[in-house]
Parts: sequence; C-alpha cells; structure tokens
Amino acid sequence: MYCRSVCCNRWSSEERLDGKTVIITGANTGIGKETARDLARRGARIVMACRDLERAEEARTDILEDTGNENLIIRKLDLSDTKSIRAFAELINKEEKQVNILINNAGIMMCPYSKTADGFEMQLGVNHLGHFLLTYLLLDLMKRSAPARIVVVASVAHTWTGLRLDDINSERSYDTMKAYGQSKLANVLFARSLAKRLQGTGVSVFSLHPGVVQSDLWRHQHQCIQVAVKIFRIFTKTTVEGAQTTIYCAVEPGLESLSGGYFSDCAPARCSRAASDDESAQKLWEISCNILGITWQ
Repeated sequence: MYCRSVCCNRWSSEERLDGKTVIITGANTGIGKETARDLARRGARIVMACRDLERAEEARTDILEDTGNENLIIRKLDLSDTKSIRAFAELINKEEKQVNILINNAGIMMCPYSKTADGFEMQLGVNHLGHFLLTYLLLDLMKRSAPARIVVVASVAHTWTGLRLDDINSERSYDTMKAYGQSKLANVLFARSLAKRLQGTGVSVFSLHPGVVQSDLWRHQHQCIQVAVKIFRIFTKTTVEGAQTTIYCAVEPGLESLSGGYFSDCAPARCSRAASDDESAQKLWEISCNILGITWQ
C-alpha cells in the first residue's frame, strides 16, 4: 500500500481524494503548500486558508500549473484574530457542502513576545487557540461529512516543556523556546482530547511531528541559528519530505483505530509523558474554552 525511502522518509500512495474537500491552514508556503500540492494531485477540492492572500495566489498558480487541478480556492484566515476565524468558518459553513479533511498546519515559531488581536500570547494564540476555535466552528459540518479526519501539525518541540497553566499566556515571563514548546504540547493534548470526544462520530484526529524542515518558520531566529540550519541541512528535511507525515495521516486507509495518536515519519510514534497526561489535557481544554468564550464539552 505504501513505501518509504530510507534516505528521505518519502511515502507514496495511490489513494485518491476525488469528491473530497480539504481545508489546509497556511497552505501558501512550506509544508502546507506541499501538502496542498499532493492532495490536489489526488483530485481533492482544496481550500487554502491563508493570511497573506498575495502569497496564497502565487502558491495557487504554482499548484494549478503543476497538478492541473482547478478546484483550488483561497479564503482569508488570520489565526491571530478570532474575528477572522469566525468569519472564515461562517463562510465555509455557508459555501461548502462537506469538509472531509481539516489540516491544522499553520504556525509561528519562536518569535519575539507579542500578542494576538485578542490579547493571547502569539505562539499559543496562533498554534493552539486559533486552531482550537477553528475546529470547534467547523466540527458539525465535519461530522455530517464523516468519515472525516482532523490532522494537527505539532512538533517534537512538545517535549521541551510542560504546560504553564497558571501563566498560559506567558505574561509573567517569556521564553521563546518554552512558549513554542508549550504551544506544540497543546497541539498534541488537543488532538488526544478531541479524539476521545469524537468516538463514534466517524471523525478521526491525529497529531504529528513533521521533522526538522527547511522552511521560513526559522525566520525569527538569530542569524547564527539560521546559518547553522543551512550548514546542517543534510540532516534536515525539505518541505516536500516534511509534508509526508501530514499527507499520510490525511489519506492512509485504516488509521481510524489510532485516532488520538501521535505520528512521526509516517508511523505511530511515542509522545512525551506530559503529552499523555489526561488530567492536564482536560485542564487545558477547559482553559481554552474559557479564554475563547465557548462551551465545548
């Protein structure tokens, strides 16, 4: 059914997605763009949910020329603004008859301290809270579209720290790496909690580590770190290689029994002890709902 290359962890499958609708956040660049390219090649209708519409149009043109799939649409989504998230979800619920796959891919990495439009710490706000709200707002449509999948792009960075539930927005102190690690830990815990809540609905949830990828996520890092990434690029993944586990979780048949699981290199992987803590997951869920002002049992 599939095969992997030892040298670059490439995965291949002939699985088709004709008649399926896929939403990908951050589909204009990096692994999000390569995921969109692959799934478009499989025949899916792709909704490119992007903040930068100009770059999104450039990406759409590139993917269209490469795949011949004209069923690529761009919709504005700024995950750092809950008004934008709600407007996007309202439009999708009105326009789309189904959403079969939601890929929560967009993210920001180790940026200087800043806040979202709603006052959340930026990395937590974009990487976790924005996708938490987006998923909540699209979930009824996805249940009606079942079987469906939600894929959460996390990171091995979830092992870097624990949750700071008493200072979730890093207002008392801020460390770029720990804040990023916390947002990725939140991704894994969210997928775990959501999968349990969706048992019996036909909607499966997976989180994953894409690998250390050569992408513009490194743009906020000190120049020395950026140089080091370039020097050691032989040990990192290209964006095409980095997209493989996302694609695997989106299309590989028979993964439903592993819903809630964490993946790396197109296979189930072990997550940290903190990422397996159901008590912390429940507390994070409650805090997230409270912060966002939603009721989601």
